[in-house]
Amino acid sequence: MHYKNGREAKNGDKVVMVIQGKVVFGVLHDAVAGNNSCNGMLAPLTTQPHYANLSECLHIEDAEKLLTSDAAKAPKA
Repeated sequence: MHYKNGREAKNGDKVVMVIQGKVVFGVLHDAVAGNNSCNGMLAPLTTQPHYANLSECLHIEDAEKLLTSDAAKAPKA
């Protein structure tokens, strides 16, 4: 099981994904390796649970790195 950027996914990971323009944070659970879509469930850090396709998610640490990288801080022309 792997996230969008190739990082190995493990139950208990904190993850982030975008669903229809909304950012969703949660804790991965019930993910089972071996199926084509590597799906699991996100225990929400909000009020609504979400079904998660891990190939559309990032581990929270990787999302933080992207958001705090020099490229993310650079003003756009």
